[in-house]
Amino acid sequence: MSKNNLEPSVTPDLEDPKFGFNSYAERLNSRAAMIGFAAILLIEYLTGKGFLAWLGLQ
Repeated sequence: MSKNNLEPSVTPDLEDPKFGFNSYAERLNSRAAMIGFAAILLIEYLTGKGFLAWLGLQ
């Protein structure tokens, strides 16, 4: 048997996974982290206290 007979003639069109480590999940996670970091900076600026003090943990 030759090698050509063992390979498929058509490559399947697979969808990207909806969960796990993929580019969409990583992009979504980084955007959420940037929004959270900006929110913490805004809270500290508006209240004049650190984030932990604002939560009552310090």
